[in-house]
Amino acid sequence: MFKKFAAAVLAVAYVSMFLTGCAPANQGQGSSQLSGNEISSSGENTAQPVVFTDALGHEVQVQNPQRVVALMGSFAETWLLAGGELVGVTEDAFSERNLSLPEDIEIVGGVKAPSLEKIIALNADFVILSADTDGQVSMYDSLKAAGINCAYFHVDAFEEYLDMLKICTDITGREDLYQQNGLDVQAQIDAAIARSQGQEQPSVLFIRAFSTGAKAKRADNMTGKMLLDLGCDNIADRHDSLLEDLSMEVIIEEDPDYIFVVTMGSDSQKALDALKEGVQANPAWATLSAVQNGRYIVLPKDLFHYKPNARWGESYEYLADILYPQQ
Repeated sequence: MFKKFAAAVLAVAYVSMFLTGCAPANQGQGSSQLSGNEISSSGENTAQPVVFTDALGHEVQVQNPQRVVALMGSFAETWLLAGGELVGVTEDAFSERNLSLPEDIEIVGGVKAPSLEKIIALNADFVILSADTDGQVSMYDSLKAAGINCAYFHVDAFEEYLDMLKICTDITGREDLYQQNGLDVQAQIDAAIARSQGQEQPSVLFIRAFSTGAKAKRADNMTGKMLLDLGCDNIADRHDSLLEDLSMEVIIEEDPDYIFVVTMGSDSQKALDALKEGVQANPAWATLSAVQNGRYIVLPKDLFHYKPNARWGESYEYLADILYPQQ
């Protein structure tokens, strides 16, 4: 009986050695690393760490986080677009973006001053932060001291959103969502930009209006970058004075083909009223070509103030339809 058992064990060992010897040659050193989140036959998650440098220069290593907190509504949406789940968000995820989130999700405060205590209480294992918000930048040492992994991002242009989405989908293992919510959007943008090829360059004035005033913006912000990509001549890029004061003298001299406005703050009407009581109260405003030709346009906030993320292609198409109407 023992001899039969021993023979069976030797047979199994022989078959195992044979199969190992027949393994494909490309399964050599390092070949066991899996991309993204893959599940082994035992049900164990075999996700490999994703290593990257964040917007503040920190080297970050993330591996299959389960309790993620996003401290900006647009970043929360990006994580969701990458196939991730969240346990905590800032209040703008609801008030500005109206994201579809679980009823029991924790609101950890506002973007400018999120609550470190609430984040720690959530047992977060990965926090996504804004590199442009002082109240969040100052949290870094405290998060690390609490043993919480974190990464900072800066997103003002589509390319930066695409970079962030790639990192997030690498973490979640959802390459399909990088294609759907990133590369397919890039194709939309490329098509919109192509409509400007061979066209006369339109001159534009881009204004950001808020309840206490208004300022012109150049190509170093989200909408300004879109206008530049679409072949526009933004007069603020040539007149620094417009960045601090909407000088009617300069505006009349340039007489832009289009005037675009994006409102800031929660009350858009107050911002528009302040604009009317300010620069638009000048009688010369009505003589501008853009005003006379119906090319004074208030742009929708969801596409031109809040980061449009997977709708970035819509933003470019919206502008292209105005600037280069198809016949």
